[in-house]
Amino acid sequence: MQIDRNSVVTIEYTLRDPEGEVIDSSVGSDPLSYLHGHGQLIPGVEKQLAGQSEGAALRFTVPPGEGYGEYDENAFRTVSKANFGDAGEVEEGMQFWVTDEDGREMPARVDAIEGDEVRLDFNHPLAGLPLDFEIKVVNVREASAEELSHGHVHGPGGAHD
Repeated sequence: MQIDRNSVVTIEYTLRDPEGEVIDSSVGSDPLSYLHGHGQLIPGVEKQLAGQSEGAALRFTVPPGEGYGEYDENAFRTVSKANFGDAGEVEEGMQFWVTDEDGREMPARVDAIEGDEVRLDFNHPLAGLPLDFEIKVVNVREASAEELSHGHVHGPGGAHD
């Protein structure tokens, strides 16, 4: 069976940065299963996997525009330290979930601290980077009606992962 929209795909993967350092890997642990064509992986990976079959081994680079986006110099906001309330000591590099004025939650990283002001970076940590993937397709199967209605893969015996 070839990978197509609504396929349940199980992969082993290793993700490296442009210098070859491993960022994430499933090798040596449980492989990753996802519902193809439902935005559960970055677009560049789904694009490369489309049409592949069980046993396929691929190595490719995903450009920023098909990964976590280009780095946005305007994706910074400065807020008061008082906004962090009971978070304890705020330090550069810390990550927080913040809620915007529309009630949406989004991750932010502390980029800099100057006095009582904290500069937050809303770029994804991998924004602007080409990402090198090595992927082995372990399994491909049709999604069940229940998986399609729920929008995600269920584990063995139909249980939720």
